Amino acid sequence: MRRLICIVCLLFLGGCSDSVHTMGSDGKVRVLSTTAMIDDVVGAIGGERIFRQCLIIGQIDPHSYELVKGDDEKLLGAQIVFYNGLGLEHGASLRYQLERHPRAVGVGDQVMERYPDQILHVGRDVDPHLWMDLSLWAEIIEPIVDALSQVDPDGEALYRKNGEDLRVAMLQQHDAIKKQLQSVPASKRYLVTSHDAFNYFTRAYLADPDEPSWRARFDAPEGLAPDGQLGAADIQGIVDHLFQFDIHIVFPESNVSRDSLKKIVHACARKGLSVAIADRALYGDAIGPIGSGADSYFKMMDYNADLLVRAWEEK
Repeated sequence: MRRLICIVCLLFLGGCSDSVHTMGSDGKVRVLSTTAMIDDVVGAIGGERIFRQCLIIGQIDPHSYELVKGDDEKLLGAQIVFYNGLGLEHGASLRYQLERHPRAVGVGDQVMERYPDQILHVGRDVDPHLWMDLSLWAEIIEPIVDALSQVDPDGEALYRKNGEDLRVAMLQQHDAIKKQLQSVPASKRYLVTSHDAFNYFTRAYLADPDEPSWRARFDAPEGLAPDGQLGAADIQGIVDHLFQFDIHIVFPESNVSRDSLKKIVHACARKGLSVAIADRALYGDAIGPIGSGADSYFKMMDYNADLLVRAWEEK
């Protein structure tokens, strides 16, 4: 069922990881999304009435992304710019352009305004990785539909119908992934990755329904943005966590260096705990390249769930 849902969703999509477009298609709303996770939802809603581009392409960190040659033209040519917000796009040049654009929509910011109790924090910082929970990411559908309808009133009925269909599919996929991951014994359902991109994922899919706190099920040496300095205390904190919960595998992320995980594995080995780094990387801040099995947002979520289940079954 989940695979069928994904196929239906993907009929609308042309993942932005490798797509190239030329602006100026007659009669279509020109839309730019900062990330592939947003772009895939926009594509499913807008269909053939929109002309879309994705700004941050490939295995690039969206947290600190700075504009490159050609990005200014994409921003200026877009009638609507959809961005995540919640502090994700904090590169100075991109943030400056988003603040100046007359029709820039922070989809994550709007979710926080409507559902503040669903937004997670790491320390004092807002966690921007909403897309790692399909049921929460479905809440960006409404602001996207509204923005497209304002620019293209003739397409409103189509946008709303596509949005309703997409919401159903996303919630069904959410339930399927949760059922799949909950089939793994609770004693194995502990996730350690490179940086703090999987808090929403853990809360949604790994925690037991009656668990007082899900936070012990996830940890990472690097913070919300994997561009800070990693200290000895950060390494030691993860080592202690691995020992406490008898965790024997950690998971790299596709666009984050594995150096911190290698240091953690080495430190654990010196203390007598065997910990391996998973052979395949999870996708957190970026979707996979074409042919990876994770080359759309929806496929990425399935891919991550499958990878985790198989890795935990082997340990």
